[in-house]
Amino acid sequence: MYRLCVRDHFMIAHSFKGEIFGPAQRTHGATYVVDVIFQRPALDEDGLVIDIGLASETVKEVLAGYNYRNLDEVSEFTGQNTTTEFMAKVIFDQLAEAIRGGRMGETAKGLTRMEIKLHESHVAWASYEGEL
Repeated sequence: MYRLCVRDHFMIAHSFKGEIFGPAQRTHGATYVVDVIFQRPALDEDGLVIDIGLASETVKEVLAGYNYRNLDEVSEFTGQNTTTEFMAKVIFDQLAEAIRGGRMGETAKGLTRMEIKLHESHVAWASYEGEL
């Protein structure tokens, strides 16, 4: 399996509901470093996994929708704890839709899997991986 990763980041604020979250029940911030790993079993005719330029641009566009936002104020997340794990799946779904819609070019049609990894800090990360 061939893999290509592009990296970006975004900054958010949010709070969580539930005793398990302790002090994170109060509003706090996070700067996520985001790795998007694209996978395919064979390279395309140009020897690529994906067009790295289109992939980077599309990731940046998706993340821009959340950058500098308080996720508690985003209507699509009402009643949801926007944990790192949850946000990894949100980003996966948006990028999968962009791939299906052709926003990442012809090469992206050969992708079979993708992983979204959100690094909360230098010691903790969460990810979501799935079939495309």
